Amino acid sequence: MNPVEVKNLTVAYQKKPVLTDVSFDVPEGKLIGIIGPNGAGKSTLIKAILGLIPKATGDIQIYGKKYHPKDKVVGYVPQRGSVDWDFPTNALDVVLMGRYGHIGWFKRPRKKDIAHALECLQKVGMEAFADRQISQLSGGQQQRVFLARALAQDALVYFMDEPFVGVDAATERAIIELLNELKSQGKTVLVVHHDLQTVKDYFDHVILLNVKTIAAGPTENTFTIENLHRTYGGKLAFLEKDQLMVEQR
Repeated sequence: MNPVEVKNLTVAYQKKPVLTDVSFDVPEGKLIGIIGPNGAGKSTLIKAILGLIPKATGDIQIYGKKYHPKDKVVGYVPQRGSVDWDFPTNALDVVLMGRYGHIGWFKRPRKKDIAHALECLQKVGMEAFADRQISQLSGGQQQRVFLARALAQDALVYFMDEPFVGVDAATERAIIELLNELKSQGKTVLVVHHDLQTVKDYFDHVILLNVKTIAAGPTENTFTIENLHRTYGGKLAFLEKDQLMVEQR
């Protein structure tokens, strides 16, 4: 049974299709990159899978059934720019939000929940900032806290929307180490990613998307020049052999 199966998914905003007839499935225990140009529908895809936005047509299954947040099988890291970082809360409380599916929304966290949240902060190098207001953290530190919150959910499948954007090199290394740790535990991680030069190093499997599914499969067979041209069109540029970038034009 595949962790994620998407069949004939179409999403439209004000009757304009954003995703059209998207279909793919992903294997268990892999790091999967969701790759495509700006406006391709990458973030929309994740939100539709999680039921955060309505779909026009299509079938989405997580481990063989329709996803419901109460199932506690999915962890989600949204784009950092979509979060209200001025909300008055500290890093530990943000991570404890990831435990609400286990303890209930109206119950106080137990000692073991707090201990688990602190352990998750330690894994992302943020245990010393547990009492720090999130508005006082740097962009990379905020991203690490949200990763810790996802870890606290103890999910089977993780969706991460551009976790590497706006972070420093040390945070990027910490994130990829964490993703590989999740993979070693048999978890499945889907990541919206924009840096073509790191795709082969980071991901086992890719989904190439531009409103529709261009290709999906193992990175070594799918992340090809031909498929990238089909995904990006004339915006694809070559720096040196095996180095790619997207021209901003």
